[in-house]
Amino acid sequence: MEINFLAVFVAALVPMVMGFIWYNPKVLGNAWMKAAGITEDKMKGANMPVNFIVSFVLSFFLAFFLQSMVIHQFHIASVFFDYQEQIKDSSTPEGSIYKQVMDLVGMGHRTFGHGAFHGALSCLFVITPIMATNALFERKGFKYIAINCGYWIITLMIMGGIVSCWM
Repeated sequence: MEINFLAVFVAALVPMVMGFIWYNPKVLGNAWMKAAGITEDKMKGANMPVNFIVSFVLSFFLAFFLQSMVIHQFHIASVFFDYQEQIKDSSTPEGSIYKQVMDLVGMGHRTFGHGAFHGALSCLFVITPIMATNALFERKGFKYIAINCGYWIITLMIMGGIVSCWM
C-alpha cells in the first residue's frame, strides 16, 4: 500500500476552504470572534501569510496521518512491516499470505462515505476532547467549543472521504 500524496495534498486544502466558509462573518465568523474574545483590531495585527502557510503544513500532516486511519489496507500492510521485501515476492511465504489477504480484502471500504465516517469518529473521539479540554481551561464557553469542533468534524469528514476514495 503506497501513500497517495496527491490525495493528501488535496485533502490538506480542505481546512482552508472550509475555514473561509465556516469562519466567514456571514456564517459563524462573528459568533466565533465574540466567543473567542477576538476583536477586528486584534485580527489586523495577525501575520496572515505565515498563518496560512503554517496551517497548510499542519493540514498536510493531518491528511497524511488520516490516510492511514481511514484506509484499512494500510493496517494490513503494517502487519507485514518487518517483511517489506518478502511481501513483494508472492513466492515467499510472507508474500503469499500478504497476496491472499489483499486479494480477499481488495479495495473494500475505499469509499467517500467510509472515509467520512472515520474522519468524524477521529474528530469526535480525539480532536474534540483535546479542543474542549483546552477551551475549558481557557475559560471559553460552549459556543466557542461547538463552533470550532463543528468545523473540525465537517472538515475531517471531507478530508477522510477524499483520502479514502482517491485511488
